[in-house]
Amino acid sequence: MAVIERLSLLPLTAHLLPGGRLKLRIFEQRYMRMVKDAMRDDASIGICMLNQQGNKSDNSHIWPLGTLAKIVDFEPLPDGLLGITVAGQQRFRLKTIDTEKDQLRVGQATLLENWPDQALTREDELLRERLEEIYQTYPELCELYSQRYTDNANWLCQRWLELLPLEGATKQQLLAAESLDEVLDYLRQLIQ
Repeated sequence: MAVIERLSLLPLTAHLLPGGRLKLRIFEQRYMRMVKDAMRDDASIGICMLNQQGNKSDNSHIWPLGTLAKIVDFEPLPDGLLGITVAGQQRFRLKTIDTEKDQLRVGQATLLENWPDQALTREDELLRERLEEIYQTYPELCELYSQRYTDNANWLCQRWLELLPLEGATKQQLLAAESLDEVLDYLRQLIQ
């Protein structure tokens, strides 16, 4: 597996997975620098989940599994903040995390293989139907995607993992799964 020696990290309460999109408001100087550097160098950033039980002093407040993300759009917002849209590319596992002078976290990360695309089975139609209901109820989520791949079990499962309010440890366990089958089994039990 490939290793990224220096990856700027953006820890969030939300999570982004490969194929997903997320709109963010950037206001802290360290993250403004991160965005500027990523745009200048055409580099990706690391989106990570916050571990509420972790400690900032030893960086255990950042869960180890994250997603490499590309900044695909940016705009100045009416309140003076910077709005960016990021697109998830590939999962990674953090090996180390360092803190820079301005408190920006950077990590060394090992890239993980993404789950392969997989056709949605008849058994999993309910997962698609329920996600479409969410997109109808919250059109701002639907607007992030020019195309939705709801016939692809991989794409569908990753959108569910982004949306569901799961405990961080549960989400990390599912993200660590080597195959999509474990995630599908979990979602089938949860969404009925």
